Amino acid sequence: MQLVSGSERIIAGANCDPVQGRVRWALAKSLWIGAMTASALVLGPLHFTWGAFALFIVTCGITLCAGHSVGMHRRLIHNSFACPLWLEYLCVYLGVLVGMAGPIGMIRLHDMRDWAQRQPACHDYFAHRAGFWRDGWHQLHCRLDLRSPPEFLLERRLANDRVYAWMERTWMLQQLPWALLFFAIGGMPWLVWGVAARVAVCVTGHWLVGHYAHREGGQTWVVSGACVQGYDVKLAGLISMGESWHNNHHAFPGSARLGLEPGQVDLGWMLLVAFARVGLAWNIVTPDELPHRPALRRVAERGEGCPLLARLLAEA
Repeated sequence: MQLVSGSERIIAGANCDPVQGRVRWALAKSLWIGAMTASALVLGPLHFTWGAFALFIVTCGITLCAGHSVGMHRRLIHNSFACPLWLEYLCVYLGVLVGMAGPIGMIRLHDMRDWAQRQPACHDYFAHRAGFWRDGWHQLHCRLDLRSPPEFLLERRLANDRVYAWMERTWMLQQLPWALLFFAIGGMPWLVWGVAARVAVCVTGHWLVGHYAHREGGQTWVVSGACVQGYDVKLAGLISMGESWHNNHHAFPGSARLGLEPGQVDLGWMLLVAFARVGLAWNIVTPDELPHRPALRRVAERGEGCPLLARLLAEA
């Protein structure tokens, strides 16, 4: 099997295998999301107030949009735009508050999954092929140990960054200052809805989008030779901050813009445009600036009314 890599951080030798491996229970990961979910389910209804619910909505929006989508995904992982270092730190910190992992852990998980999905075959864990409940258990409470994994080599800029090293060591503890602040202001309702419910919903929601975005949905592009394709999950376009336009992302992974067609709401892109207008973002990558991918082919007639996609479709 010929191995390909879409990430310079993944070094795959001839002996690397994306198929053979074992899913194992991850104690710390399972206890973390299990405790947050149990707290939300048990304490959430008991301590519901409209003020606490408003806090939940606002904090979910900020951490998912500025944090996970823009900071973690589009900036740190794909380097699809440039910005001042202080803004990068702020956005990535907000991404840490989502509660999935630290910055280095997120990069490793993302790049390893992307590498595996681009191969002719990969483990079911990478492809979300298991049934709904089994996949949920695997993704939220377990890890995959490949028999012959590739090497993960982080670039020097990130590997030597003390701020990111600190975030990586303390990513679970980063909830504590906010928990104390929310409790001091709004008592148990703010604590439960501002921390436990937010983390439980955001992390579980991230898995849900990933589950469906690799199984079914709208599709304009196919990457030939890749064992896993991406699909657009229309219902989650708004609440995922644009991340659910996953077929577009598989086609143009280096693009900072994920919603490419009319009606594809991409709040992460809107925030980036706002940053650019005030001089806080530049070198923003869009599909027309990416090199041609011979493996990419169009499978649907879409893009009418969207000049960017219309030109890309014509060139495909």
